Amino acid sequence: MIDLERLKDNLVRVREVIAASAARSGRAGEAVRLVAVTKTVGMEEMAALAGLGQGDFGESRVEQLVARAVEAEAAGLGARWHMIGHLQRRKVRDLLPVGAMIHGVDSLRLAEEIEKRAAEAGLAPVAVLLEVNISGEEQKYGLWPDEMEEVVGEVAGMEHIDLRGLMTMAPLADDPEAARPVFRGLRELRDRINAAGFYPRPLTELSMGMSQDYAVAVEEGATLVRVGTALFK
Repeated sequence: MIDLERLKDNLVRVREVIAASAARSGRAGEAVRLVAVTKTVGMEEMAALAGLGQGDFGESRVEQLVARAVEAEAAGLGARWHMIGHLQRRKVRDLLPVGAMIHGVDSLRLAEEIEKRAAEAGLAPVAVLLEVNISGEEQKYGLWPDEMEEVVGEVAGMEHIDLRGLMTMAPLADDPEAARPVFRGLRELRDRINAAGFYPRPLTELSMGMSQDYAVAVEEGATLVRVGTALFK
């Protein structure tokens, strides 16, 4: 049995934190989209959150995202699905018809595969974010900052990709402030790309921040935060 009141309270609390953090960065709370990460909960919890007005949901596995997108559509939930985990090229074809945004485009080869599959399917340009390994951790996926000029330039020539911005993962730490340099680094990288004109239009999105550090991420300019535990605890 879902504790609907607790879920509602959690959602309100997360939105309040987002609004307060956005205000500290001189923005309105509406400038930040909450992506509810549902990978650890069932469809019942997801549907309940949708019923409370949450529209954006994130999954890290293609199979689960596709299954939930189909079920949510059949139930008339009107959810938008974000692929937030590592995406293998062989699974791009399955994801494209239902994914509203792909957060983790971590290589030029993956971008090329998305371009190819979207063209074959006759789809509208796919909204993507380039994942950048700002922290420099060897075990993390993502492009290195010094690769961005070349990759952004290549993606600019792809007709079926709509590059919206950048994404990163901060190192796990007990103190949320430890993530601040990573989030600031992503924002500054995005701003340098825009200033240099590597892409035909400004990149506006920054996907950064999870349950433990999303307040700091919003203060540093996040436009998308990926929150699971803080919603479902």
